[in-house]
Amino acid sequence: MPLEEYREKREFAETPEPGPEADSGDGRRFVIQKHDATRLHYDFRLEDEGVLKSWAVTKEPPSSPGIKRLAIRTEDHPLGYVNFEGVIPEGQYGAGTVEIWDNGTYAPILEGEPDRNVAQAIDRGAIKFRLEGKRLNGGYVLYNFDKKGKEWFFFKMKD
Repeated sequence: MPLEEYREKREFAETPEPGPEADSGDGRRFVIQKHDATRLHYDFRLEDEGVLKSWAVTKEPPSSPGIKRLAIRTEDHPLGYVNFEGVIPEGQYGAGTVEIWDNGTYAPILEGEPDRNVAQAIDRGAIKFRLEGKRLNGGYVLYNFDKKGKEWFFFKMKD
C-alpha cells in the first residue's frame, strides 16, 4: 500500500506535515528540503508514480562533479510534501525545521531501456537524471552500494 510506512511514523493531529494521500499523477518534480532535525541533512525527493521517492543526504547536495554524498533511502512521501516547509514538533518523527532548499523538475536518463521507469531504476540500484532547479542543474546519479537498498551515493555527472 503506497505511503503505509509514512503513515505509520506520524501522528497527523500533532504534526503540520501533509497527509498520506497518494496521487495518481506522474509529474517530474523534485524538491530538496534542508531539514534541521537531530542532525542537519537534506531530504532529496523525486516525484514518481504518485509519490515522492526520498533520500536523506548527509551534507549539502553536490553542485560540481567529483563530490559524492551519502544518501540514505527513506520512506516514500506524499506529493503534498513537495511544497512543505515548517516545524515538526518535538516528540514527533523528524522533529525540527524543514525549509525548501531547491526545487524544480527532472528528467530521467534511462539509457538503453526507454520503457523502464524511475521506480524500476531505483529497484535496480541506479538512476540517472537531469535536474532543472533554482540551485542544482545538470546530470546527477543516485547509485545504491549496499545489498539492502538503503545506502546510496548521490553525485553530479560531468556535463
